[in-house]
Amino acid sequence: MLIGLGLGPGEPEYLTLRAVRILREADAVFVPGMIARELVAPYRDAEILDFPMTGNEERIRVCMEQNADRIAGIARTGTAVLGILGDPNFFSTYSRLTAILNVRHPGIRCRTEPGISAITAFASVAGISLSGGFLVTDGPVEPRSRIMLKVRRPRQVAESLKQEGFRSFVLVERMCMEGMQIYRDDQLPEESDYMSVLYAER
Repeated sequence: MLIGLGLGPGEPEYLTLRAVRILREADAVFVPGMIARELVAPYRDAEILDFPMTGNEERIRVCMEQNADRIAGIARTGTAVLGILGDPNFFSTYSRLTAILNVRHPGIRCRTEPGISAITAFASVAGISLSGGFLVTDGPVEPRSRIMLKVRRPRQVAESLKQEGFRSFVLVERMCMEGMQIYRDDQLPEESDYMSVLYAER
């Protein structure tokens, strides 16, 4: 198994208790650079893999394939962890790596554990409140996805979003709480708990 582990924005004390436990229990830990290595150092040694910051797609692909092969050697029979700054699902190289891993080494299970993202850390450092909705993007003016909080009538909201070109939906109700439910697309209920998050993708 490969676990994409969020290490937070760089403050050592922002590592979660769950992250520390996973680091200690893993068979091997990999990181993309020195900052991440220093964050995990109090809990265990980590191997630095090459994730080049470049526009050269061929070099990126070769490095990703080499990293996938290295990780697969551990993840095939044990637990490998890739520690990522921020959160592994927020504009991270983790999803690109797992796509290559799934092609070159099918059958290896991949999952993520969240970390404090740059978005929430930024709001704290800047002393601002992110309320009323906001757009986060790494380039496109029209993002391919949208996340909505406190969705009480998910099916009605989804129908409205379809008019804007959204086609795929995931609702998580009471996330990380007792009674958590996950609904997708046509399974969306008419009504949901106040503690609900709706993901929509074009």
